[in-house]
Amino acid sequence: MSMAVEMSSKQPTKDFFSSPALSLSLAGIFRNASSGSTNPEEDFLGRRVTDDEDRTVEMSSENSGPTRSRSEDNLEGEEDQEEEDGAGNKGNKRKRKKYHRHTTDQIRHMEALFKETPHPDEKQRQQLSKQLGLAPRQVKFWFQNRRTQIKAIQERHENSLLKAELEKLREENKAMRESFSKANSSSCSNCGGGGGSPDDLHLENTKLKAELDKLRAALGRTPYPLQASCSDDQQRRVGSTLELYTGVFALEKSRIVEIANRATLELQKMATSGEPLWLRSLETGREILNYDEYLKEFPQAQASSFHGRKTIEASRDVGIVFMDAHKLAQSFMDVEQWKEMFACLISKAATVDVIRQGEGPSRIDGAIQLMFGEMQLLTPVVPTREVYFVRSCRQLSPEKWAIVDVSVSAEEDNNTDKEGSLLRCRKRPSGCIIEDTSNGHSKVTWVEHLDLSASTVQPLFRSFVNTGLAFGARHWVATLQLHCERLVFFMATNVPTKDSLGVTTLAGRKSVLKMAQRMTQSFYRAIAASSYHQWNKITTKTGQDMRVSSRKNLHDPGEPTGVIVCASSSLWLPVSPTLLFDFFRDETRRHEWDALSNGAHVQSIVSLSKGQDRGNSVSIQTVKSREKSTWVLQDSCTNSYESVVVYAPVDINTTQLVIAGHDPSNIQILPCGFSIIPDGVESRQLVISSTQEDRNTQGGSLLTLALQTLINQSPAAKLNMESVESVTNLVSVTLHNIKRSLQIEDC
Repeated sequence: MSMAVEMSSKQPTKDFFSSPALSLSLAGIFRNASSGSTNPEEDFLGRRVTDDEDRTVEMSSENSGPTRSRSEDNLEGEEDQEEEDGAGNKGNKRKRKKYHRHTTDQIRHMEALFKETPHPDEKQRQQLSKQLGLAPRQVKFWFQNRRTQIKAIQERHENSLLKAELEKLREENKAMRESFSKANSSSCSNCGGGGGSPDDLHLENTKLKAELDKLRAALGRTPYPLQASCSDDQQRRVGSTLELYTGVFALEKSRIVEIANRATLELQKMATSGEPLWLRSLETGREILNYDEYLKEFPQAQASSFHGRKTIEASRDVGIVFMDAHKLAQSFMDVEQWKEMFACLISKAATVDVIRQGEGPSRIDGAIQLMFGEMQLLTPVVPTREVYFVRSCRQLSPEKWAIVDVSVSAEEDNNTDKEGSLLRCRKRPSGCIIEDTSNGHSKVTWVEHLDLSASTVQPLFRSFVNTGLAFGARHWVATLQLHCERLVFFMATNVPTKDSLGVTTLAGRKSVLKMAQRMTQSFYRAIAASSYHQWNKITTKTGQDMRVSSRKNLHDPGEPTGVIVCASSSLWLPVSPTLLFDFFRDETRRHEWDALSNGAHVQSIVSLSKGQDRGNSVSIQTVKSREKSTWVLQDSCTNSYESVVVYAPVDINTTQLVIAGHDPSNIQILPCGFSIIPDGVESRQLVISSTQEDRNTQGGSLLTLALQTLINQSPAAKLNMESVESVTNLVSVTLHNIKRSLQIEDC
């Protein structure tokens, strides 16, 4: 791996949402395809494709059932006509064509493959055609039409958004001009003068445009450095979700306040009620929502639920955190702090509008905000969830606060045929009750309650996601506890020597911890299925499935400049999460799995504790070989839910400056690492209803490995097959070494 380092006092620029986010309308049709290559002449690896690969005519919506494009439907009809013409029918009278409509089952199978790979190769098309009883040409044409359909819908949607944007700016300009005219026509009794000058109005209008651009960037409109298969002049600009969001939540503010107040009352009941609303599982010890009882307690929930197939996720958990209730409530109402608290769970977040300002010194009591968040799991094979919701903060007593999230839309007013139907994930009253205990600690009772439209999840994670564990209350509470614990250790001034080996000053300790935190947050962005990246499924020569993404870094000083490739693979291992976590963080066993260490001697020269668990630590390891000595920064994080080990090679000279207390913001780091999630008896249903079904589970760990490398220091360089193979081979070797060391070759 190539590593360039630059020390500077300049803070790194933040591309808050640095890639085009998928518009809400397209999310309902196909999530992954919208972030695909925008260059019709090149595929992911830069290979040329023919002009007819994406040519088609007349498309139909995914929700239109069996109706399909004319180019695919009349395929058999055209072939029949050609045969008849070839048989000697040379008259001028043209026979009526026979049209073929794909069955629902055929469409379902092709949609499933399309979500995995919008550009199937010939082998995949042949296999699918045999499976569905279709001609290979029919399958090929269907995929061509589907790709073009996505592009056409996106273009139409973005055009409409741009027109609405332009009209809005015109109306604002007109209103300001009218205000200027009225101000000049009357005298001001206080200042004795007229209104503002035209220059002032122009300045105000410019500020409004800048604010609009800021909101657009916050929700993903700002272009992100493209995938390697796209040229700079062909960058795709996906439509902002801000306008759609405004359309979906086009309710009077008084109505939104009413919904938020009702949601607060429901959350309080959900957080404090026992049986029969919540039942204790004899197998896992966790609480399970009795959904039939829930509908009796809250009958209005039935009327506002999704129409059609849906999934319900409900969970509750309680934990003690190292932060007082008021400060914790403030962090929830600040979108940047909220995103930092849950960096492994939230890939994007934005405050769209402030419905009501809060009261009190911190102005959070009674505050209500419109918010957006994209939730992720640390693996590229699980789709992210885009959630739009209202967040309210209420002080229930001097020691108790409530943070309440609830999705609101036109559906609340029985308008189910509009944009509300596009929402794939809806929050029922969720959030947490925060209560001060003692010594700066707080008791947090978390309730997570979601409605989701039915979706397909990769089989490896299917039971884990469908049972609600992936985004449930336990995950949120465990992540919050780990974050608050890290802050306590970061701010501590009386650190025992055994918890700060190799660093002699508090400034140096903080600098190293900051650098490790930035590295880990960068890894979170790189490994998940967020629209920051386009993931492509690749099957290696050994038959192993991997996900590969690429990006071009031009402006982020915290990463090397050039083309970066990330390869990831997820698998199940019959090993306990604790054993697997200890194996990866043990420097004496690094040579057993790290292919780049080549069996070299590894020793920790810095070791900093950042939590009560011995596994929560930051270390700097020196890898000594005959040729050279390399330093590796490693951050290990673990809680009751998941464990993460992140590492990256760092420059020795600049890292020594960081240990001495210098600012680490601009040190270029390209992290790799592992995400470990327990699997076993915890994979149980979180909702009890009259139609519940038993689920089989198995113990072990779900491991996701991600390796990143800089393949070219020139951002203009093209991605090639050799570069991709070098990274995927490294992943394969690492996984092979892991299985061999843990004696699970047959897994």
